[in-house]
This record gives sequence, C-alpha cells and structure tokens, in this order.
Amino acid sequence: MAGKFRKWVRTLGYDISPFPGSATHWGRIVETLKSHDVDCLLDVGANTGQYARAIRTNGYPGKIISFEPLSHIRHDLEHHAASDAHWDIAPRTAVGADMGEVEINISGESDMSSILSLDAIAHERLASTRAESREKVPVTTVAKILKDHAASATNIFLKSDTQGYEDQVLDGIGASWDRITGLQLELSMQPIYAGQPDHLPLLQRLADQGFQPHLVIPGYWSRHYGRMLEYDAVFFRD
Repeated sequence: MAGKFRKWVRTLGYDISPFPGSATHWGRIVETLKSHDVDCLLDVGANTGQYARAIRTNGYPGKIISFEPLSHIRHDLEHHAASDAHWDIAPRTAVGADMGEVEINISGESDMSSILSLDAIAHERLASTRAESREKVPVTTVAKILKDHAASATNIFLKSDTQGYEDQVLDGIGASWDRITGLQLELSMQPIYAGQPDHLPLLQRLADQGFQPHLVIPGYWSRHYGRMLEYDAVFFRD
C-alpha cells in the first residue's frame, strides 16, 4: 500500500522519503564516531545534506564540512546547514586524485550524478540515472582539504559518496593517510559506471592502510539486475 501511495505522489511531481536519520544504522554510525573521538567529519558528495542531517539528528556533535560540486542543489544544502554553527559548506568542488577541473554527468536523480559515465549495461537498464546534462566543476584533493579545512582537527572521519569515484578520492589522500581516523565509503558489488572498480580492491587497499570494517550497511537493490548493486561500509584502524 505504501509503495502504491508513493508512486501516486510521484505522478504529482513530489516524493516521500523517511526523515533523515530514522533508519537504525544511523545511530550505529554515530556510536562508532563517538567511540573513536571523531571531532571533524568530511562529507564528500554531500548532495543536499542528507548524510550530515542524519548523523546530527542521531547525536554527532562535532564539526561537519560538506563538499558538493553540483551548482543546482547547493541552495538546498546551504539552507539545511544555515542554522548549524558546526556545519560548514566548502566552496563548490568535486574531490578526486588531482587538483584541476573535470566535467560531471548530471543525472535526473541528482544523487546518481557522477564524473564517470554509465557503462553500456547500466545505460540500458537504469534509464532514470542517465545523464541529462553536464557541468564543469573544479576538483580538489583530500590532502588539500585536510590542509585548508581541518588543520586543527584531531580525529578526522572521511565519508565519500561519489558514485564510482571512490578510488580517485582515496588517491587524493596522498601522504596524509595518518590524518584519517575512519572512513565511510559506498562500495560497488556490481559496477555501473565505466572504469569503476568493484568493492574487492578497495577493501584490500583500506586493509593495507590498517583499516578494518566496523559496520556494513546494505544499499540499493536493483530489480533490473536482480541483485544488490552497492553497500556502505564504515572503517577504522583497530
């Protein structure tokens, strides 16, 4: 019944979604942040601020710095952060391996926009995620962010939701891995973007840096593929 009602609402041009932070995993994320004394969270791929709102709702009191490259949704992001003195919105930028500029593919579903293009199978099966336009955006790196925005932070948590670009985000840490206390990444079981690695090499890469998964959060199930496409995982050094 709820599914039919949501589909009907969408015909009117609206959508219904749970209040940010209502799912049980949000409280568990915040518990891990508290247990590792995280005092600064880098929210890479912030979209309209759903992640930051959810962890704040569930009790995370520390600094949040959000990074979002898409110009057409930054107004919503800034609106949500306006009343939160400990939530900063960084200048418009993507985050990758090197400083520079790149073109981002803007999907009709803004949280599916990516620097990478959909692969041929995903382009056929996931029509609603296809790029409708493109926008040139500046690119910074995590190493630069740590220097410019988090120089005084003690325990830094990096959350990256960049639609297949996570390996590039990790590349941009450079020689600054020792500044990172924990991470949350969206990992792909079934890549849908051209050039996107699956979860296995990224898991190994984090293990090589001393990080182990502390929480796994099921992600998007696709009826078009008949399987789960991605999941989120939270990592800390043991």
